[in-house]
Amino acid sequence: MIELYPAIDLRDGAAVRLVQGDFARSTTFNEDPVSQAREFAREGATNLHVVDLDGALGGQPVHAPIVAQLAAAFPGAVQLGGGLRDRASVETAMATGVARVVVGTAVVEDDEFIRWAAARLGDRLVVSLDARDGMLATHGWTQVSDRAAVDVAADLARTGVRHLLYTDISRDGTLGGPNLGALRKVAQAAPPLSILASGGISSLDDLTALAQLRVPNIRGVIVGRALYEGRFSVAEAIATLEAASK
Repeated sequence: MIELYPAIDLRDGAAVRLVQGDFARSTTFNEDPVSQAREFAREGATNLHVVDLDGALGGQPVHAPIVAQLAAAFPGAVQLGGGLRDRASVETAMATGVARVVVGTAVVEDDEFIRWAAARLGDRLVVSLDARDGMLATHGWTQVSDRAAVDVAADLARTGVRHLLYTDISRDGTLGGPNLGALRKVAQAAPPLSILASGGISSLDDLTALAQLRVPNIRGVIVGRALYEGRFSVAEAIATLEAASK
C-alpha cells in the first residue's frame, strides 16, 4: 500500500504552502506547526514530511528547534528536508530526532557527499529530485540544472541510496493533479529505489489514480494544500489509498 505523508513546510516559523516553489506565492495555513503535526496524528497520519523552506533557500537549516519539537510531538515517523547540503547539516538534522533526512541540491554538486550520506544513514536517507519540465532543479528550486531527473534517478540506484522523493515543481501547490507520466518514468528508471511522490494532489481521485499506476516501487505520497484546504481528510486519504491498492 502507498503510505500518506502530510506536509508541513516551515517558513518564518509557520506552516505554509508555496505554489510551484515560488516563495512570492506563499500562503500561511497555521502559525503553530507543532499543533498542526498533532492534528495530522489525531486524524491517523503515521508519517510526516517537513521542509525547512528558509533552509532550502539559504543553504543551511534554520528551523532545527521547531523540527525537534515536531519530532517529539508527532508519534509517527518524521522526515526532514531543506538546506541539508553537507555532513554537518545532516548530523544536525539527525540530532533533532527525525527518522529520515532528505537531501536534494547536493545530488548534482557533490557525489562524494551522497555516497557518504548513503553509507552513514542507510535506510534513513531520502534523496529528493525536484524537476521542472523534466530537468533537475536545485537551491530551493531557484535554479535548473542541465541534468534530466530520469538520468539522475538511474545514477542514484548505483550509489546505495534506497529512497527517492520525486516532485514535479510545475504541479506542486497548484492542486492541478500529479504528473503521473513523469512519475512512472522516474520510478521505472530506478526500480531498486523506493519512490515517494509529490506535487499536485488535489482530490481522492488523484490518490486513486496514483495507486492504480501499479508501479511497485512507488511507496508513498506527500499531500499538502489539499489537506489544508479541506478537500479531503487524512483518514479519507488513507482509506482511499488502501482501497485503490487492493
